[in-house]
Amino acid sequence: MPKMKTHSSLKGRFKVTGTGKIKRYKAYKNHLLSGKSPRQKRDLGKHPIMAAGDVKRLKQQLNNLK
Repeated sequence: MPKMKTHSSLKGRFKVTGTGKIKRYKAYKNHLLSGKSPRQKRDLGKHPIMAAGDVKRLKQQLNNLK
């Protein structure tokens, strides 16, 4: 049986915390930032924890990511 590989495009999009939770990035933080308020930009910099329903799907594809 071949080894399960990590889905390469997901490596840069998600981070796994020490307790095994998955952090994601928010959209709308890449460009056109001059039109956004400082508060909006500040909130976009935070990385929320993924919802439980999505974690099941991602764990299989991020199996080798530490």
